[in-house]
Amino acid sequence: MTLRPATDDDVPALAAIRRSPEVQAWWRAGEDLDAKVAQELADPESRTLAVEHGGRTIGAIQWWAEEDPEYRHAGMDIYLDPAVHGKGLGTDAVRALAAHLVDEEGHHRLTIDPAADNTAAIRSYIKAGFRPVGVMRRYERGADGTFHDGLLMDLLAEELVR
Repeated sequence: MTLRPATDDDVPALAAIRRSPEVQAWWRAGEDLDAKVAQELADPESRTLAVEHGGRTIGAIQWWAEEDPEYRHAGMDIYLDPAVHGKGLGTDAVRALAAHLVDEEGHHRLTIDPAADNTAAIRSYIKAGFRPVGVMRRYERGADGTFHDGLLMDLLAEELVR
C-alpha cells in the first residue's frame, strides 16, 4: 500500500469507488460525482492522497489542518474500494498518513470522525491508535436526509501504533 498526491487522472477511479453502495453509505454521491471528486482534489483547505495497492488506485485519504497555534491539529478521512475492505489496508493507510502528520508536519494530535454506527471504520482507527472521545449527536446529514450521530476520535502523537 502506498500513498501519493491524488491528481485529476485519479478522478474516474475515485468517483467509481464513491459510487459503490458500500462507500455511498458513508460518503454522499450527488448527481455529478466526477465533478465533486475533482472539486475535492482542488480544495485548498485539504489535501487528498490516492491510496494504491497492487498497481491500482483503491481509494483516497484526505487531511486538513487547524493552524491556529492555540488549537493546532490535523484531521483525516478515508474511503476505499469495497473489494479491499477487511484486508487491513485502511488501517495501514491511516497509520501511514498519521506518521507523516506527526513526523513531517509536526502535529501532536490528530482527529477522525466516522459515523457512530460505522463499526468497521471505528475498529480500523482503533487499531491505528485512535481513541473515542465522544458522540457528536445529529452530527451529519445522511443520504436519507436525516441527521446521524458521529464519533469524534483522536490520537496523540505518542499513541500512534506504527
